Amino acid sequence: MRTQISIAKAAAAIVGLLIALALSRDVAAQPAELRVLSSAAPRNVLTEMGPVFECMTGRKLVVEYAFSPDLKRRIEAGDPFDVAILPPDMADDLMGRYKLVAGSRVDLGRIGLGVAMRKGASPPDVSTADALRAAFLAAPTVAYADGGQSGVQFHAILARLGIAEAMKPKLRPYPSGGAVEAVARGDVDLVVIGVSTILSVPAVTLVGWLPPELQNYIVFTASIGAAARRPQAAQTLLNLLTSPTGIALFKAQGFEPTARW
Repeated sequence: MRTQISIAKAAAAIVGLLIALALSRDVAAQPAELRVLSSAAPRNVLTEMGPVFECMTGRKLVVEYAFSPDLKRRIEAGDPFDVAILPPDMADDLMGRYKLVAGSRVDLGRIGLGVAMRKGASPPDVSTADALRAAFLAAPTVAYADGGQSGVQFHAILARLGIAEAMKPKLRPYPSGGAVEAVARGDVDLVVIGVSTILSVPAVTLVGWLPPELQNYIVFTASIGAAARRPQAAQTLLNLLTSPTGIALFKAQGFEPTARW
C-alpha cells in the first residue's frame, strides 16, 4: 500500500514538473517586451517600426503614450521603462538627475503646429497672422490638446494675436489626440495641434501650418532609461529611429529636420 502511495506521489511530482517545464517554455517562447514612454507625436513612426524592431531583436515594442509633462512625472516617480521620448529640456533634466543614461539622447526631429478641420469643409485662410486671427474669430469652436505643449503654445498664440478673451467661449480642450478626433466626428470646427497628430487621422484635413511669425516647434528626443532592463535592445531602437528609414518615416509624418538631419 505504501509503495502504491509512493508511486502515486512520484507520478504526481513528475506530472507537476512536466507542467512547470511546459509553462516555462511557453513563457520563454513569448518575446520579451521593450517598454517605451512616448509623447503622442511619433505614434505612427513607432507603429511602423514595431514589426521591424521585433524581427531584429525578438522583443515586442510596447509603447505608452501620454503628454510629456505626465511622462516626466511618471519617470520621476519611478515607473519602469526602457526608452523615453520627450522634449530635450525634459530629457536633459531627467538625465541630470540620473533617470536617463547620460549621452544616450538622440534628436528625432521637430514638429510645428497646424490648423485642421473635418475633411470636405471649406478651409479658411491661415497663411498670415491677420488671416489666422480672422479664422479663429469666425470659427464657432476651436479644439486644442489640454495639458500638452501644443496646448500651452496655442494659448500663447491667442494672447499674441490679442484675442485670448474673445476666444474663451469657443475653446474646447481635449486630452492628447482627442482634439483631432473631435474634429473628425464633427463635434468641433477647427483644431490647432502638432501636424503629425493631424496627419494620423484620415477624416481631417490640414488647412495649413501656422504662419512663420507665430510658429512654435516642439523637438522630440529619445533616451535610454537609467534603469532599463534591456539597454542593448533600447539602443537598437534608437539606432532604428535615427536610421535613413526612420528619418524618412518622421518626414512623412510632418516632422522637420533638426541639425542632425
